[in-house]
Amino acid sequence: METSSAISIHTCLKEHQKIYKEWFNIADSDGDGRVSGNDATKFFAMSKLSRQDLKQVWAIADSKRQGFLGLAEFITAMKLVSLAQEGHEINSELLKGAIDMRNVELPVLEGLENVVSKQKSSKQNVDVEDNVVTQPQVTAKTPWFKSKSIIKPQVNVVTIVDGLKKLYNEKLKPLEVAYRFNDFASPVLTNSDFDAKPMVMLLGQYSTGKTTFIKHLLGCDYPGAHIGPEPTTDRFVVAMSGPDERTVPGNTMAVQADMPFNGLTSFGGAFLSKFECSQMPHPVLDQITIVDTPGVLSGEKQRMQRSYDFTGVISWFASKCDMILLLFDPHKLDISDEFKRVITSLRGNEDKIRVVLNKADQVDTQQLMRVYGALMWSLGKVLNTPEVVRVYIGSFNDKPINEAAVGPIGKELFEKEQSDLLADLMDIPKKACDRKINEFVKRARAAKINAYIMSHLKKEMPAVMGKSKAQQRLMDNLQEEFGKVQREYHLPAGDFPSVEHFKEVLGGYSIDKFEKLKPKMIQAVDDMLGYDIPDLLKKFRNPYE
Repeated sequence: METSSAISIHTCLKEHQKIYKEWFNIADSDGDGRVSGNDATKFFAMSKLSRQDLKQVWAIADSKRQGFLGLAEFITAMKLVSLAQEGHEINSELLKGAIDMRNVELPVLEGLENVVSKQKSSKQNVDVEDNVVTQPQVTAKTPWFKSKSIIKPQVNVVTIVDGLKKLYNEKLKPLEVAYRFNDFASPVLTNSDFDAKPMVMLLGQYSTGKTTFIKHLLGCDYPGAHIGPEPTTDRFVVAMSGPDERTVPGNTMAVQADMPFNGLTSFGGAFLSKFECSQMPHPVLDQITIVDTPGVLSGEKQRMQRSYDFTGVISWFASKCDMILLLFDPHKLDISDEFKRVITSLRGNEDKIRVVLNKADQVDTQQLMRVYGALMWSLGKVLNTPEVVRVYIGSFNDKPINEAAVGPIGKELFEKEQSDLLADLMDIPKKACDRKINEFVKRARAAKINAYIMSHLKKEMPAVMGKSKAQQRLMDNLQEEFGKVQREYHLPAGDFPSVEHFKEVLGGYSIDKFEKLKPKMIQAVDDMLGYDIPDLLKKFRNPYE
């Protein structure tokens, strides 16, 4: 499964590889390993293509909307330029096998020789200046009484993600820390959270084929995978790209600064002992990270036998994931109370959910229609969304489809459904940047509401006497207090946190110690949402728009 629209340099002819690298270095004016929009407009102008063609070239090459081109994306752009010069219509189908991209000729770039000679002469001038011995400059000593000003390091914003990091640290994080958002909703974000690859989480009752699905997707086993009819996966396994095949224990993963799993430490050692990372070199894992989860158990086993907050962990991963696949087996359509609780914990992430009816070739066509209807009826009672959830039907394993049961029409249906699901997964890296912006804005709104709630509760507390009674009264009437905040600040009811969860966390705090509302902090976040983020997106949009 090819997940990126960028062409690897190794798929180029050897004589072209060196030329493309030279061109990339010429186009990359500041030598940071990225060709920005400004760099591209100057370099691509030598192709003499129309603005509309170049707009399409950039859109396909920068399919992940990073706002720049790396070497692989630059090569993709150059090959598309060459095809446009030959008269081909530029579209993404060209990269999907419509043309043998390996044998595409180099594009014609008028005036490139002049640019190369200018760069060479300027480099020679720099070398001459470096060899000239200059007299050392005598600088006046700074007086001992002068105060030293602390210079903060400037964050160089070269991508949309860099811009989001800067905005978070300067404007959103102070609000989160002041009103304890990390305790009530979500841990403070780190750079690794912003830089993380898109994640896909698989959820389902035991033996619905979650681990087999991952094996089918990768085309091989991943380290530590166990498959069987009984509840075999007893831990959360994150399959991600790595230099070699190995498994890394959860405690190690949670403390690595370059991994986006620091927030999982809040679930304790009992959970971390049931969490591991499976690393292996694989082209799919270069683009996405896959989270395999333990099968949801039935009855009280789910809560009693697991020594950690299972639904809390699922909710944490759900907020980080780009897609959540709910897997069902035709013979296990009943959604147990435990599974319902797990699905309910996905609240706020309904747009990420896709449903997979797996092992569908184990029933005939007539039974499959009934099973599909029963599944939609069951989901309708659990997923409180007006939209119809997307359901993929198929048999996602390495065995041939049981044509005797499903017939030729069923076989064709399964193949189409499988290609649709793979296309959906292939689109994830392209939508990752948009998803990060969406999650960031969602988080900013949640942090604002959290600040309003905290400051409101603080305002309702008495100055001196009867603080414990007042706190108990506020906790008992928390739903009513949420309603007051909603009416006062004209906020949508759907954006408020779960009353039960909020009350549970609030029990460990003294409301009297909360901060009063700080309008400047709220204004900073409003400015960020209203001006800074739109400006950031404008800065890194397609340079030909």
